[in-house]
Amino acid sequence: MQLNVNKRDGPSRIGELIIDDYKIITPNIFFVNTSRFKAPDFADIIVTNNNLDRKKPILRISSDFFSASADKVDDDLMVNEFKIFSKDLPKELLISISNSKKKSKESCSIIPANKEIIEEIVKNNSASLFIVSNAFQLFHQQSKFIDFITELRERIGYQKMIYLPFVGDPSSFALLIYIGIDFFDSTSAIIAARNNLLLLPTGRYNINDITEIPCSCPSCSKFKGKPSELGFNQILNHNYYALLDEIKQIRNAISIGCLRELVETRIRMNPGLTALLRNLDFNHYVFLEQRTPIIRKNKLIATTKEALYRPEIKRFQERTINRYYKPKSAKILLLLPCSAKKPYSFSKSHKFFKEKINLLSNPNVIHEVIITSPLGIVPRELELTYPASKYDIPVTGIWDEDEKKIVRELLDQYLQSNNYDKIIVHLPFAISKFLEKCFKKSINTCVDIPTSEESLDKLSNVLKKQIERYEKVNTQLREKENILSLAAYQFGREIAEKLLDGCIVKGKYPYQKIFFNNKQLGMITKERGLISLTIDGALKISDSKQYWVRIYDDFDLIGSVFAPGVKDSDDSIRVGDEVVVFKNKKPCAVGVAMMSGQEMKESLHGEAIKIRHRI
Repeated sequence: MQLNVNKRDGPSRIGELIIDDYKIITPNIFFVNTSRFKAPDFADIIVTNNNLDRKKPILRISSDFFSASADKVDDDLMVNEFKIFSKDLPKELLISISNSKKKSKESCSIIPANKEIIEEIVKNNSASLFIVSNAFQLFHQQSKFIDFITELRERIGYQKMIYLPFVGDPSSFALLIYIGIDFFDSTSAIIAARNNLLLLPTGRYNINDITEIPCSCPSCSKFKGKPSELGFNQILNHNYYALLDEIKQIRNAISIGCLRELVETRIRMNPGLTALLRNLDFNHYVFLEQRTPIIRKNKLIATTKEALYRPEIKRFQERTINRYYKPKSAKILLLLPCSAKKPYSFSKSHKFFKEKINLLSNPNVIHEVIITSPLGIVPRELELTYPASKYDIPVTGIWDEDEKKIVRELLDQYLQSNNYDKIIVHLPFAISKFLEKCFKKSINTCVDIPTSEESLDKLSNVLKKQIERYEKVNTQLREKENILSLAAYQFGREIAEKLLDGCIVKGKYPYQKIFFNNKQLGMITKERGLISLTIDGALKISDSKQYWVRIYDDFDLIGSVFAPGVKDSDDSIRVGDEVVVFKNKKPCAVGVAMMSGQEMKESLHGEAIKIRHRI
């Protein structure tokens, strides 16, 4: 049994599970097959304790888990015992029971839903699939459930799979897969059908409470009567299709990188699921951040309260405060509102602002910082980076207290490490009002709306007066400082200063190139928003302690670097990062990480680094 991961979106992933000659796309569903409930024909894989003459893969359970007993079968997916016992049994007893059932060659392993015994159970355990035996009991204890699943995933690594029996339906699949679950089963469909419940992504609906069947699946489309007249088999078939349709929807979301948006949509109808996501965001940020790419093509849609705490947003905020620093020549801070169009510089409103600034005799002493939700603050040098370049929010002019608090705290932290002689506030009154306590002294230039002629004239006059006392700052110097600030955000301050030392910047924003002794070290593009390194750039920072990958000395570097060729890598690498590749202790290539640093070391399959240049 072999799992090849092809797509990632946070902790979720799309994999290709190979069993003998059969391939199964994960995440997926084990459809239950017993003498009373037959698995549907479209099932990719089934779970049973019967011996079936079936070409598709089967998870065989030889126990009294179902109604009948099964003959022992030597199968690739075989669980010799699957007893249900309380997760609250004493720790020593749980370990004893689990170890007594564990066989060294089994590809499946039962693990009680108890966080305290995970390390003991998974130690020296070669199983590829971990089945959580008390998942249903634990699922209704939100914080303990999240703690257990994240700990289990951390312990078993990236290459192994997790199966939650009895847990999951179309309304919860998205969240559970986002956390890192690979397999579910169809018991929810059977139990719901027994209770006259139709499963849908928005919840469970009793056939006696609805007037129309809100579905056009192959089962429902053939039925012409009232919902209350549906029979058990018709409800069950609908539920089976509902499970499969949602799994496909989720796999598509992972493929295009928007699973988080789907999760935030699905949890709206269930307070328990909302509690799970909030617990995950607040208490397991490190777990999420390690698995979240630093760049993606899709917009980040921030329409919910939960979006404020997304890992990519929190990472942007942390890097802005802890890594980024303002251009040295900037003496005057100008606070501006965000715009609907991203990046901001290409919006109509910011073109007005830039026009006024560029007409000044010494514009390079001014530093623009944008105030926005959910990111908080965005220095102009970071407007091309994700998620600043690709987010969308409902624009109402109304800020709730959480948004206000986030912006105030971030601005306070930013100003503690970035000093300015003067602060100019060109913000709507609703924003400037809740920020006024952040400054001891500031000048407000917004009369009514920021883009009105009167406001723009006042902004121009105030800036003109404030810049008179400063020596003129060379444009080329300021552009280099801007790139240095961006590099600090991307790589950290030490690498940024090493990379930009002695360099010049050429090109017109947003397409700029970095040169050192007439050799190009890297470039910035509007599409990526980060510095893409050349071989010369990689060589200049090759003795740095971060963003490195070592491949085996006998690895033949022709195209991409695949996981089996990775000998060691920096744990701080995230999907989308620039990395320097070493072979025989010497830098040999530069490219973009397609896995996190930790996953590169653990994986046996898949593309680890997409190489851009090689020596």
